[in-house]
Amino acid sequence: MTIYHLLAHLVVILHAAYCTFVVAGMLLIVIGIFRRWQWIRNFWFRLAHLIAMVIVGIEAGFGWVCPLTDLEKYFMAQAGEQSYGGDFLAHWAESLLYWDFPPWVFNVIHISFALLVVGVFVVAPPRWPGKRMVNGK
Repeated sequence: MTIYHLLAHLVVILHAAYCTFVVAGMLLIVIGIFRRWQWIRNFWFRLAHLIAMVIVGIEAGFGWVCPLTDLEKYFMAQAGEQSYGGDFLAHWAESLLYWDFPPWVFNVIHISFALLVVGVFVVAPPRWPGKRMVNGK
């Protein structure tokens, strides 16, 4: 295994962690709203989550390939390996779940999810830093 193989694998791990943060974060936020978990109102967590998903939504809206996908493909090419076509999520969704959708479907999913994250940010806003809770709110 070359350093480029290692770097490509590290980028895949980072990419998977990013995706997990966005999807699991959204799930926990929605559950937390109904269960009245106060930690889901943490400003820095919510801001990081919002920014992470808005970046994905913008990439999808403009049809841009994720920089992490490009970086992984670059490292695989440097290692002399064949890389996959398309984007990271489409590749893994097809590989893991056997989805055979055209690329535009994934763009719609990305943009819709970004709008959902923005909507939840507005409907159940985070607690601003320095603002104290009063009566559990």
